[in-house]
Amino acid sequence: MSIFLKTGRVRAEWADYNGHMNLAYYIHLFDGAWEVLLGKFNIGEDSAKIEKRTTFAVETHTTYDKELKVGDEVDLNLIFLDRDKKRIIYKLEMKHKQEQYLASTTEVCSLYVDLGERRVIEFEKDKSDLIDKFINENKENFNSGKLFLIDKLKK
Repeated sequence: MSIFLKTGRVRAEWADYNGHMNLAYYIHLFDGAWEVLLGKFNIGEDSAKIEKRTTFAVETHTTYDKELKVGDEVDLNLIFLDRDKKRIIYKLEMKHKQEQYLASTTEVCSLYVDLGERRVIEFEKDKSDLIDKFINENKENFNSGKLFLIDKLKK
């Protein structure tokens, strides 16, 4: 199973000379989906602007499983999430909305950062609690398959 985050559509300007969506835009779509959760955990754009704290992606593992073409709609879903005091590991999938095939996955390791100091910090208790509550309420929906970055967590 998975947790739906948002739907996207492949734009004409995202197509490359091979006639399909350029790989950079897969990441663009995944990043937009991740923003949904960053907002829910109070560590997204508002946190960056007001509290000067947010996450930085530091490592990724992305698969491109089946091509997408201009006009295709995709659903972006969370399939795994875990954390330690300073890191979040998550995995997203991109599925063709109509045909339901897996187009891509991305697994990401992000660090929690103080933008004023430009250094990695620990999550505040209220933010840790939000993330942990979400994980506990949704872990039965996680179906990550093989994870490449999970060893980055220091639990």
